[in-house]
Amino acid sequence: MKSTDIEKIFKEIGLLKKGHFELASGLHSHTYFEKFRLLEHPELTTLFCKQIAQAFKDQEFTTVAGPTTGGIIIAHEVAKQLKKRCIFAERSGEGRDFLRGFQITPGERILVVDDVLTTGGSIIKTVSAIKRRAGIVIGVGVIINRSEKEPQFEVPLFSVYKTSVKNFLPTQCPLCKKGIKLTKPGGK
Repeated sequence: MKSTDIEKIFKEIGLLKKGHFELASGLHSHTYFEKFRLLEHPELTTLFCKQIAQAFKDQEFTTVAGPTTGGIIIAHEVAKQLKKRCIFAERSGEGRDFLRGFQITPGERILVVDDVLTTGGSIIKTVSAIKRRAGIVIGVGVIINRSEKEPQFEVPLFSVYKTSVKNFLPTQCPLCKKGIKLTKPGGK
């Protein structure tokens, strides 16, 4: 599927928004991807997860992991399509961990997936949690990669949709300087 076709779908379902937004990372942006507009359409979520599954189908691994919250759904769908086990990493202290009795066997090979990549923080913390438990990360797959500078995960990264979106520190945000109303989307 072409990027232009994906972007058209994103606009039609209200996933791609323009304005002045404070991201979960604390950065400001003129573009916001409301991932839950995708997740409320299971057929589209399945379609995009299928592309992640296809990208990693020839790799050797047993488990798919994702960070909470949206990453759980992506991990579950990719794992279902590949007939793999699914686990998720929750916030724990300053990082993430596999709680609720999830176990990782030393040497277990794991694919990490998420919905949206901006700074890579959630994925990096999920990868760290896997490594602390002696697991091996074989790749990272995301539906939307909106990063300005891709984080170095040291494994292959696959993105269904890639676009570079400029983000700003709040103190350097030109949208703030223009007095454009700031919106804090998500969880509300």
